[in-house]
Amino acid sequence: MTSEGAHTFTKYGWLVCLWVLTVSFQYGYHTSALNQLQAVLTCKIADSTAPMYYGLPTCIPMSDATFSVVTSMYTMGGFFGSLSANIVMDRYGRKGASRLSAVLTAVGSAVFGLSSSVGPLILGRFLVGLAAGLGICLCPIYLSEIAPVKIKGNLGVLTPLALVIGIMVTQGMGFGLATPRQWRFVLLISSGISIFQYFSSPFVVESPSYLNRKGLVDQEKLAIHRLWGEIHDVSRTDPEEQDSEEPLLPDSDSATERLSAVHQPAMTIPQLFASTELRRPLLTIIAAMTSQQISGINAVLYYSNDILSKSLPELASYVSLAITIVNFFMTFPPIFLIERVGRKQLIQLSVAAALLSHLAVGYGLNSGLVTLSSIAITTFVMSFAFGLGPIPFVIIPEVAPPHAVSAISSVGLSLNWSSNFVIGLIFLPLRNFLANGDPMKEGRIFYVFAVALLCSTLWFLKLYRG
Repeated sequence: MTSEGAHTFTKYGWLVCLWVLTVSFQYGYHTSALNQLQAVLTCKIADSTAPMYYGLPTCIPMSDATFSVVTSMYTMGGFFGSLSANIVMDRYGRKGASRLSAVLTAVGSAVFGLSSSVGPLILGRFLVGLAAGLGICLCPIYLSEIAPVKIKGNLGVLTPLALVIGIMVTQGMGFGLATPRQWRFVLLISSGISIFQYFSSPFVVESPSYLNRKGLVDQEKLAIHRLWGEIHDVSRTDPEEQDSEEPLLPDSDSATERLSAVHQPAMTIPQLFASTELRRPLLTIIAAMTSQQISGINAVLYYSNDILSKSLPELASYVSLAITIVNFFMTFPPIFLIERVGRKQLIQLSVAAALLSHLAVGYGLNSGLVTLSSIAITTFVMSFAFGLGPIPFVIIPEVAPPHAVSAISSVGLSLNWSSNFVIGLIFLPLRNFLANGDPMKEGRIFYVFAVALLCSTLWFLKLYRG
């Protein structure tokens, strides 16, 4: 019986899926963990009646520049985590890499949550970033390798969905826990979640694809039986379905060659760069990840508070949460559309809507039409959520053979982290330069994003066959 006979998970399989998604949830959780804690953490809002609470200071004095350094450690850790992810995943397995991510998150969050000075804050933030970089590479691959073929694409969308849920949870928690005495609980709760994930790992199976590549056939069959309820041969799939999921593999890759690829030793990043056969899959993921970040999503989310608070001054503190909720709900449509509409078509629709939104934001800001800018930012977030957000993660395990997927994921996600860092670094200076001190010209930066997104998307569509 082939793997296409499995249509969904067993109940146990869904629990494993949720366990894997914890790493993506933590990625989103720590992406926004400090957003609403900044004022209480840096002593801008302080409790003068009780400077200490359970032996720890209720805040840690620091300038905005120092806080920026603390925050940026997450991106730096994420870059190095993604860069080393292929080594960790191929040496310790997908499950082992998940355990390591859980340990790093638990330790990093605890160090940050129990800090009394800036040094431990920096260390804790870096460790959490390291875990996030490893986790965001690991999650889509692990999910793809444990998923039945019929729902593999749908399941891939759960990675960004878990990420958005993590962002939404911390922003919601901030309303109740962003106080001098309680802000540390936001970090300690994350540590507790990862400790639970680590100690529940003995009940979780390893990826069948990884076990197959290591020659552990009996363990592979047991894992498949627990995940899918029947014994399936993951090395044999319907040729037409396989072609649709691996559109970038050479035309000569017959079933025999696919089977041999499963048993090839894992490829390192230097070997990946030297391989002409894998040049197209690598460039495809690079183009996809570049398009995702060059869309300006993180810069837009950062700037949205400033824009929307002008039209909703009394609700400014709820703006960020509202946008995240929109992002959350718009992540659901791809779960149902990705197999019906197709990856390439969703990307095209997403980019088209994002480009129109950028133009509307720019025109609205330059014309003083705050309402138009507010609506356009919301539509941009919506357009990103149903295409540009999830699709790059979904196609990583689809465009590359099993022995190269870890290396390609590491390169792609490392580029994603570094692009995120660079765009975040240059956004405000570039906006100010283009505006030349005129508030009515601040929209010009969004025209730049629109042109950059169009160019990177055309490059991606030329590479990706869909």
